[in-house]
Amino acid sequence: MGLMLIFTLGYAVHSNTINSEYYGYSTSNEEVSANLIPENNTSAYWFFSTNSAITWINTTIEGGPEGSIIYVEAIGTDWYHTPSLGMPERDYSCKENIKDYSDIIETCVSSNFHEISIDDSNSLIGLVSLELPLGGLGYLQADSEIQAEEESEKLIIDNKHLITWKIQLRDESGSILENQGFSVHVNYTQHELISVEKFVLDPIQESIYSLATLIGCFALLIILPLMAYFSASYKEQNDEKVRLNTPEI
Repeated sequence: MGLMLIFTLGYAVHSNTINSEYYGYSTSNEEVSANLIPENNTSAYWFFSTNSAITWINTTIEGGPEGSIIYVEAIGTDWYHTPSLGMPERDYSCKENIKDYSDIIETCVSSNFHEISIDDSNSLIGLVSLELPLGGLGYLQADSEIQAEEESEKLIIDNKHLITWKIQLRDESGSILENQGFSVHVNYTQHELISVEKFVLDPIQESIYSLATLIGCFALLIILPLMAYFSASYKEQNDEKVRLNTPEI
């Protein structure tokens, strides 16, 4: 029976390795520093344009006065933001950007503009695409490698948008402040398809894991009954010893 289970597990690993319909695609996941253009020489107002598949965008303004507001607008698409975005120690979700979940977990808001008080943070972090892999590696299901390449390329193309970004530093009333030499930095992450490879399991490694699991299961099946048997035998011997040492009345 043990050999049959080992053979079955080995065959399952081999089948999943050879007949896998999943492919991994890698993207450039490149961080780019935006070339900001001032609207004029007096206002805290800058803009730039992108025409690529973007995930993260991070706008940082240093030297802003207390109470001022960082305002970022995208002309050409909606994007996502929540104050906890990018903080690994905070619980939030940009996948469940529905109001019904707001009482359970912090969710991202979808809009063409977002703003944050500089008293809370001097950086406004957002996500443009929720479909692209944030770490540069994603997976998809396809019938062939050619189809996987086509689907991966289509994913990149579908998430490319011509966007004009407007960055402003405003006061509490919403008026644009005068540019007093503020330091402004905008970085965004863009993606281009690099490669597509079939997802393959390591049959030797998976077989070792399966064998270790099988041995562990058999050990539990054997050890637990043996423990119960020896415990019962010990109790029986102890009871017999007590009975023999007890004087008859």
